[in-house]
Amino acid sequence: MKALLRQGAVGTLLLAAALYLFPQHSYTQESSAKRRLVAQTAPVYPPLARTMALQGTVKVEAVVAPDGTVKDVQIKGGHPVLAQAAANTVRGWKWESAPRESHELVEVKFSPE
Repeated sequence: MKALLRQGAVGTLLLAAALYLFPQHSYTQESSAKRRLVAQTAPVYPPLARTMALQGTVKVEAVVAPDGTVKDVQIKGGHPVLAQAAANTVRGWKWESAPRESHELVEVKFSPE
């Protein structure tokens, strides 16, 4: 019985130490207002997609530098034939300047018209 009580006390102590050393707000507080897009170009519709009459939306996450240029792009969803064209398009976009880099989630729409 004493061993169980000791284990409970040790577990409580470890939990308290973990909460003190690793605060919960380290990543959840990074939500800030979205930056305004100041320059964007229309996506180039891939010839293969046109042949297949593909249309749809590709979700892209852009890592935007403080000066508003795109540092990195990650595809988050959409048809693979359209994904590379969407990534290439977003790499050329520009957002307003900000004190820090940000992660902007955008949707690039493709239509054969």
